[in-house]
Amino acid sequence: MTTATYTVKGMTCGHCVSSVKEEVGEVAGVTSVEVDLASGLLTVGGDGPIDPAKIVAAVEEAGYEVVNPS
Repeated sequence: MTTATYTVKGMTCGHCVSSVKEEVGEVAGVTSVEVDLASGLLTVGGDGPIDPAKIVAAVEEAGYEVVNPS
């Protein structure tokens, strides 16, 4: 299992967290999504490598921004 961590900017409430979790959870290969509202940290787990661009696109689809995407 692989994990990657991203910092998401713009989340202010539980609904924001739910939106990010839902969009990122739909990315192919993603098996787990954890979002910490206080720190803005998004931790994504998968069975194999996951394209970071797809994670960034999913976060943007939810209406938020990834800070310093890798």
